[in-house]
Amino acid sequence: MTIAITGASGPLGRATAERVLETVDPSEVVLTTRHPEALADLATLGVTVRRADFADPRTLVDAFVGVDRLLLISSDAVGSRLGQQRAAVASAFEAGVRHVVYTSVPEPVPANPALVVADHAGTERALRDSGLRWTMLRNNLYAHLQVPGIEHAAVSGQLVTNSGDGATAYVTREDCAAVAAAVLVGDGHEDQTYDVTGPAALTAADLAALASEIGAHDVEVVVVDDLAHQAGLQAAGVPAGVAELLASFGAAARRGFLATTSSTVADLTGRAPTALADVVRSARP
Repeated sequence: MTIAITGASGPLGRATAERVLETVDPSEVVLTTRHPEALADLATLGVTVRRADFADPRTLVDAFVGVDRLLLISSDAVGSRLGQQRAAVASAFEAGVRHVVYTSVPEPVPANPALVVADHAGTERALRDSGLRWTMLRNNLYAHLQVPGIEHAAVSGQLVTNSGDGATAYVTREDCAAVAAAVLVGDGHEDQTYDVTGPAALTAADLAALASEIGAHDVEVVVVDDLAHQAGLQAAGVPAGVAELLASFGAAARRGFLATTSSTVADLTGRAPTALADVVRSARP
C-alpha cells in the first residue's frame, strides 16, 4: 500500500510524514509539495517526492498516480482554495487513489460563522460525491497559536476577546499529525468523521487564568464585539484579512461551534492529547 501526503513540506504535512515513517517503509511513501527541495532529507531515506501545486491542477494527477491512501491537507488560500481542492479530489479519483483523508474544521455547517467553513464544507461535499472512500479529520484550533495572545495578556493585564463565554477545544498540531498518521497506516477509518480536539474546551476566562499564572498578577477578560475585536487586531498590526479570520473564529466559539471535545486523539494514538496549559508553560523561557 502506498501512502501520499500533500503539502508535505508544511508543518502539519512534515510532522505527519515523520509519524508515518515510524511504521511504514519509505519506499511506500509519496510526499507532494510545491517545493521538492525542502524534502531532500526525506528523499534520501527512500521516500518519493513529487511536485504538486494545487494552483496548477495539471500537476496533480501525475503526483497521485500509484497512491492508495492520500492525506489531502487543506491549503492556506482561504476563500479561493475550494476550486483547487475540488480539482485535487477529481485528480485523486482519476489517478486511481482509493481513500482520501481530508483535514477539515469543526462543524462546517452554514450557521458556523468561521470564514473557513465554506471552503471545508465544499471540499467535504466533493469527497462524499466523488466515489472515493474518505475520512474527515475535523481539527480544532491549534493550541500553539494561542501562546502569543496569552503572553501578551500576561504583560498587559487584559485578555481582549469576542468569544464571550464560548469555549474552544484547542489541539496541538502534533496531536493532529499523530491522528492523521494513525488513519493513514490503519484500517477501518473509511467514511468516518473524527473531531480532533484537545482534552478540554477552554473559555476566555481559562486563558486569562493561564495568563495570570505566567504573569504572576490578575488578568482581566475584556469582551468586545466582532467588529471591535477585528479593529483592535488591525491596530496591533495584524493584516486586515487575518484579523477578520481571527474574529470569525471568536464568533464561532461564542456560538458554540468549537466546544466539542472527543477521545479521538487517545483512541487513535494510544495517548492523551496535550493540554493547552502544557503548551503555554513549555513555551516559557
